[in-house]
Amino acid sequence: MTENPTAASGPGETRPSPQKTWSDPPRVSLIRRLLSAKETGVFLALVVMCVFLSMSTESFLSTTNLLNVGRQVSLLGIMAIGMTFVLISGEIDLSVGSTYALAGLSTGMLIVLGWGLVPALAMGLACGAAIGLINGLLSTYGRLPSLIATLGMLSIVRGSALLLTDGRPVTVNVRNGADPAILDRFEYMGQGYLFGIIPMQLVFFIVLAILGWLLLSRTAFGFRVFAVGGSEKAARVSGIHVPTVKIWSFVIMGILAAAAGILSLAFLPSGQAGRTGLGLELDVIAAVVVGGASLAGGLGTILGTVFGVLIIGVLRNGLVLLGVSPFTQEVMIGLVIIVAVAIDKWSSTRRST
Repeated sequence: MTENPTAASGPGETRPSPQKTWSDPPRVSLIRRLLSAKETGVFLALVVMCVFLSMSTESFLSTTNLLNVGRQVSLLGIMAIGMTFVLISGEIDLSVGSTYALAGLSTGMLIVLGWGLVPALAMGLACGAAIGLINGLLSTYGRLPSLIATLGMLSIVRGSALLLTDGRPVTVNVRNGADPAILDRFEYMGQGYLFGIIPMQLVFFIVLAILGWLLLSRTAFGFRVFAVGGSEKAARVSGIHVPTVKIWSFVIMGILAAAAGILSLAFLPSGQAGRTGLGLELDVIAAVVVGGASLAGGLGTILGTVFGVLIIGVLRNGLVLLGVSPFTQEVMIGLVIIVAVAIDKWSSTRRST
């Protein structure tokens, strides 16, 4: 007589049938993780755009055009890296365009006045760090919503740039007093090519993206940024000093906005305080949100931000190649922003239910 594995083993008891569990093969698990990653959807959207443009235009996939796209998105990408830290921490910074202008123009003025390249660059970056520090202090110890604090700083910094330059254009050249040797090195930062092929602006973007990824994903500070953005109360209970984390996020944003402004002036050594970087903060925030960062905080990656920046850059480049008018381009960029934010809100709602 064959024993039934589910037969009773005692009064009122049954022995469950043995079941063999099978784990997913490593390759299947890796595929599932990749498909569930938030960056995957952004990457697939970028691939679809590239395939469409490569079939619609003859010059999109040319090396010259692709490197040109890389150079065009570099300054936006550098600032988007900083904005990633700010958004993940649960804040926002609307003063980046003004910081971009003030830091770049002040650096150019110092070079014209005869300063060395390193001191002038250091002062420009320090200017950005100081603005970020003020934003952080107002948003934490000042208890102002970062939207309001940085909106006010947007006007203050822009006005300071206008006062500093007296509303006149700043042009960095030998005629205005710049040392030829210093000017050559300064212009190489924005106009030069690594190995004669890769634009230096793209090189700076790649290096800063790697450093940003390491800082956000491989350090205790990065963990604290996510913790603060996810839940300030839980972060405080865990012993994290929330204001310090947020202030440093704003400082990083200020330094990177200043770096982008300096590289912009190095590429085109002339700028005006009333126009330089005007409205740039909207593109920066849009690129980070398109890349998967949440406006509510706690979510985002540097890789996703890079993909978001590339989507904005490829979209602009593709519309130009397709002959779309600049007015229509603005409409389409706006639609992309609305869709990205809507997806972010819908995803947040689904996660909370």
